[in-house]
Amino acid sequence: MEQIRLTEFSPGAGCGCKISPRDLELILKSEHKAYFDKNLLVGNETKDDAAVYNIGNGQCIISTTDFFTPIVDDAYDFGRIAATNAISDIYAMGGKPIMAIAILGWPLEKLPADVASRVIEGAREVCTNAKIILAGGHSIDIHDPIFGLAVTGIVSESNIKQNSTAEENCLLFLTKPIGIGILSTAEKRAVLKPEHSKIIIDLMTRLNSVGEDFAKLNCVKAMTDVTGFGLLGHLLEMCEGSNLNAIIDYNKIPLIEGIKEYIELKAIPGGTYRNWKSYGHKIQLTDESQKFILCDPQTSGGLLVAVKKSETQEFLELAKQQKTEVFEIGKLIMRKESEYFIEVI
Repeated sequence: MEQIRLTEFSPGAGCGCKISPRDLELILKSEHKAYFDKNLLVGNETKDDAAVYNIGNGQCIISTTDFFTPIVDDAYDFGRIAATNAISDIYAMGGKPIMAIAILGWPLEKLPADVASRVIEGAREVCTNAKIILAGGHSIDIHDPIFGLAVTGIVSESNIKQNSTAEENCLLFLTKPIGIGILSTAEKRAVLKPEHSKIIIDLMTRLNSVGEDFAKLNCVKAMTDVTGFGLLGHLLEMCEGSNLNAIIDYNKIPLIEGIKEYIELKAIPGGTYRNWKSYGHKIQLTDESQKFILCDPQTSGGLLVAVKKSETQEFLELAKQQKTEVFEIGKLIMRKESEYFIEVI
């Protein structure tokens, strides 16, 4: 079992296998009028991280699902990463996860069942850390291995955080450094150094549970997590949903150790190019090479938080209290009459 490299069975690593934003928009386009339910507070209209349904008395249910092909070779770590990534959507909405069910696709002719069992065990560990139960799931025999979770959460209606509710003059903060897609591509090509492998696994298995605490602050105006569409893609969703522009200071973007070394080795995920092709016309860069970092597809990335400028101290104090490092990377400004939504300086 130790000799099996799961990434050899992966056509796209982790969230890098997501369908591009442009193609997804075409897929979701419909001529049929959707059923209207007044209790559905958040659907897919604003490209948020999860759906939110009002169940009364100021309480809401959050529902999400996320799954992907292997991003690491170790089965146990694959399960841990996929579970952490799926649960993150609940935290990104400001909620508390309460239950998960598994989604497993496994090529039994190519990979033994006991390897899949290790994937499930890894997911169980993360669910235990999040104080929820892995309550069931569904499995199929399929050509390529996939794994993930459907997660249910709860949130007070007053604490819901969307990506479309940001305000002008908010400052932008990240809770994890960028570069997971590049380093995971290096692992798939068997050039990733062991010390860097440990760094990205630690990052991808770190729960974004601080999002539940951030949501209780009035100064936090919008929140999302950074995953397969890259930092620019998820920030663009925030800008478009809130009708704002963003200015990003490239030199303030936190980077995972070793990332520049792997860029030189051309360890660029295919998802990076798909992302740029989808939304690059809405971004103004100072250098073309910046897209390799800013469009890098993250798996179980950090939270992107828009915080009211005059009240950032409260946010920073809570982050420190929760032992969460946050990085200020830019700001949101009034929407300009321009094709660009994001300017990188």
